[in-house]
Amino acid sequence: MLAAMRISVFLSCLLLASVAHATPGDTQEDSTALIAGRGLLSQIEQVRNTVADTATDLVGNALSFLGVPYRRGGNSAESGFDCSGFVKAMYEQTVGLILPRKAEQQAAATQRIDQADLQPGDLVFFNTMRRAFSHVGIYIGEGKFVHAPKPGAEVRVESMSVSYWTRRFDGARRVATSGNDVPPAPLKTLAEAARRQ
Repeated sequence: MLAAMRISVFLSCLLLASVAHATPGDTQEDSTALIAGRGLLSQIEQVRNTVADTATDLVGNALSFLGVPYRRGGNSAESGFDCSGFVKAMYEQTVGLILPRKAEQQAAATQRIDQADLQPGDLVFFNTMRRAFSHVGIYIGEGKFVHAPKPGAEVRVESMSVSYWTRRFDGARRVATSGNDVPPAPLKTLAEAARRQ
């Protein structure tokens, strides 16, 4: 997702630069035609659609596991999930990336973002065990996230505005994925990066 976003920003900058270099006599229509003629608008739209499609697939896949029981150390629907096993499984199945196994390692291997910048598919971390980044979920939009909460519970959706989660919020992270024309990053890339830290 990050690489696609960088490409989108780069293409947007090219778009703005071409408009900024238009002669004073040029009209808005001339600038738009120039940009469209260079194919920049379609490239920007293609990147935007790829990022949205990946996030939609990830969130849809995660929501299909609602009701699967929590199991400490679990990382499959058959055995049950713990929080980080759930996130790891969703990214591997949907995006083709293997994240580290533990929540704190997942936080270390991903890019920090502001809570205001959360997008569906981003990771949200919480301090639920008197230790930073002890719980993780997948943001699904509209202030909600899906996660495997605790023993005796099942994968479910919750609101981040509930006081329990608000008080324990540790931060948001974005998982870097490859651009739209490049196959997903090799498996194990993020897990290996986290081990080196």
